[in-house]
Amino acid sequence: MTTATGTSPTGTTVALALGGGGARGYAHIGVLKALAERNCTVVGLAGTSMGALVGGLYAAGALDQFEDWAMSLNQRKVLRMLDPAFGQPGAVRLERVLSRISEMLDDAQIEDLQIHYVATATDLNHWREVWFRRGPVDVAIRASIAIPSVITPVMIHGRLLVDGGVLNPVPMEALAGVDADLVVSVDLSGPATGATSLRPVTHESAAPEGGEPWLAKLRGMLGLRPRTDTESVEERVLEDLPEGLRTFDVLNGSLEAMQALITRYRRAAHPADVEMAIPRNSCGVLDFHRAPEMIELGYRTAVESLDRAGV
Repeated sequence: MTTATGTSPTGTTVALALGGGGARGYAHIGVLKALAERNCTVVGLAGTSMGALVGGLYAAGALDQFEDWAMSLNQRKVLRMLDPAFGQPGAVRLERVLSRISEMLDDAQIEDLQIHYVATATDLNHWREVWFRRGPVDVAIRASIAIPSVITPVMIHGRLLVDGGVLNPVPMEALAGVDADLVVSVDLSGPATGATSLRPVTHESAAPEGGEPWLAKLRGMLGLRPRTDTESVEERVLEDLPEGLRTFDVLNGSLEAMQALITRYRRAAHPADVEMAIPRNSCGVLDFHRAPEMIELGYRTAVESLDRAGV
């Protein structure tokens, strides 16, 4: 794996925008491998969430170490590292993971990196983007990866910061000042492929008893005919929920739907020369044990995209 160096660029120079998407962000490693094979030199990186993490490690020359570690993870190791945050504004803190990342970065400062690097976060108090262009790389990463309600937010200089993907899932604008031959973007919330793995459940888990007055009002509001003794309102109107659907699935799906729309509008205003997309259902946000397959998917996606672009 070729990492950033201080040598003069050779071949095609690339400015790279890396999007967020949890464990799907392992695909960014595969993209960087494909670019290196094409003799492309990354001279600018802007990332949010997992894109900020992979991009920061790459810019600091520590991505090989991270890849080796990620490839060794299994489900049990991931569960031990998630560090539940009971009673906190987020399900997990990820401090154990971030401690390992900090060790790999070895106190790297953004302003000392050999290539242009920007990590983005979202200021919840003022509803605006925050770009980290100076300071410790690990601090920038910590702010950028704070997925709302999943990973605890951080307070920095009086600002409550969460995942940069909330406002800008693929931060192309942060590359505006980079002089490069080619601008490449990697979206981790691309169109889904194949069928969903969630299956309908039976009606055995019906609504609790004692809800009849509420259901009667609901039928009236919806203009539904009165229920019979053998058919409930659920059977008349409501379809079965997918099996295994969790609160996190609803929250994450809603966030990704919003981000997909934001990405579409931002892409129209700031198009990349080469746009790559990883299917949003290729990997769960917290499936950090799936590094091998996601790195391979990122590599294949990049090869196909670069071939189409003639790079």
